[in-house]
Amino acid sequence: MDYPANFIHDIIEKDIADGVFAHGEIHTRFPPEPNGYLHIGSAKAIRINFTAANRFGGKFNLRYDDTNPEREDDEYVRSIKEDITWLIGTEPTGGVFFGSDVFDKCYEFAMALIEKGAAYVCDLSAEEMREKRGTLTEAGEHSPYRDRSVNQNADLFARMKAGEFPNGHCTLRAKIDMASPNMNMRDPAIYRINHTHHHRQGDKWCIYPLYDYAHPIQDALEGITHSCCSIEFENHRPLYDWVVDNVFGNPARNARPCQFEFARLNMTHTVMSKRYLRELVENGLVDGWDDPRMPTLSGLRRRGYTPTAIGDFLDRAGYSKSQSIVSIEMLEHCMREELNAAALRRVAVIEPLLVTITNMNDGETRVCELPNHPQHPELGTRELPFTRRVYIERSDFSDNPPPKFHRLKLDMEVRLMGAYIIKCNEVIYDDNGTVIELKCTADFENSKERKVKGTIHWVSADACTEISVIQYDRLFTQEEVGDDYEAVLNRESARRIDGVKIEQSLAGVNAGERFQFVRMGYFTPDSKHKNVWNSIVGLKSSFKPK
Repeated sequence: MDYPANFIHDIIEKDIADGVFAHGEIHTRFPPEPNGYLHIGSAKAIRINFTAANRFGGKFNLRYDDTNPEREDDEYVRSIKEDITWLIGTEPTGGVFFGSDVFDKCYEFAMALIEKGAAYVCDLSAEEMREKRGTLTEAGEHSPYRDRSVNQNADLFARMKAGEFPNGHCTLRAKIDMASPNMNMRDPAIYRINHTHHHRQGDKWCIYPLYDYAHPIQDALEGITHSCCSIEFENHRPLYDWVVDNVFGNPARNARPCQFEFARLNMTHTVMSKRYLRELVENGLVDGWDDPRMPTLSGLRRRGYTPTAIGDFLDRAGYSKSQSIVSIEMLEHCMREELNAAALRRVAVIEPLLVTITNMNDGETRVCELPNHPQHPELGTRELPFTRRVYIERSDFSDNPPPKFHRLKLDMEVRLMGAYIIKCNEVIYDDNGTVIELKCTADFENSKERKVKGTIHWVSADACTEISVIQYDRLFTQEEVGDDYEAVLNRESARRIDGVKIEQSLAGVNAGERFQFVRMGYFTPDSKHKNVWNSIVGLKSSFKPK
């Protein structure tokens, strides 16, 4: 498959041209922490890493970064695997790994750093470490524990592993340079004590490696060649290289992983913070991680979005190192463009109004033929029964029509799509003055030859199925959502409409099948609730693609 070139591909092409890697040796990975569900921002990282490997005949790994057990859970492990497989359309080609599977190696390497004088056990608290770290213009202070002997450090680190100390009592720090202009190189902590049950390792460990230490080790052990991550890790790259050099002995380029950074995806009307997304779920503000309003991949899938539309959106948004914010309308446009070309057309009357065809008998049925897709005649047609009672959209009738109203009104005609021209002869009201029925006659003789200005959709009242639909709006009312996201939460972002009438051909279709409800938008059956359909996108948008 062809993918649009980006600067990561350019880097790989240069590596290959320089003879650093033979074709097929490229190896990338995606390292999510299993503490939440993947979102549209995760999709960018997945696509960058997967397409880089796929384009150059390499391999792509899924590796769970499960080094922080407090919030990690097997639920997230399962959801991540499901989402990635759905997004890329295949199993991870290089395999599935867990950072916790190499905890023994990480410990062994940490002990080796101690033995070479490159790491030490520090008793400073987290607050004291911050105070002694210095500033961007002032060097930090050495820890009073920095000059402990190798034997002391080895003994203390082994006792940390054995569980002798409580949480926060001490850390293992890399001994680098407290005067480094890069704050990440000022003797960073690489191990901390955490007496927490691990979702995979159980209670085997009470010390856990920090990400900046574990990540390059995991990359190296898996044979990763290009470790692509988001731009906030750019200042961490020297530490990444330090770990590789000091653990593996400064390997040559063709035998070492290298880190490259790209800008994260930011999208309007959306939060990408896993913490905020979790709070939305835990506070009951949404219907779980897979709520169709959520930017999670499971939410987008339940909403009816496709991997191809998401990939198209990511490619159009582009890949660079420059931060920007992308309009959510671009994502909707990509989905709408795909559905417009591929989705079969079906009829649904969202807010039905009963029409009685007075020149038809009870039990009489005529058959009308409607195209499955007006632009693709090769997709064929389907038959819809036309009976004495039909439903039209309530908004397609007015007893007080504005100027140039070309739908149904008293004593005027309109065409029922794919069927007959009808004329409204009588309007029936209830006691509250609400229109509840229209009495109409149909022109069964000359409808094909005649022309009228308005065409509306309909469904037989005697041969239809009833469902509910949920119309979705933006989850947040402002384009840019700050830390106080609840203040801009759109409490009306999901509107359920019951009593929707759909043609019988839609009865029993599966979640994930997508249709255009003619004149109304694109919809798919909900995967969690029977007889409920979710709106995917509307028919039109103000978005102007470049």
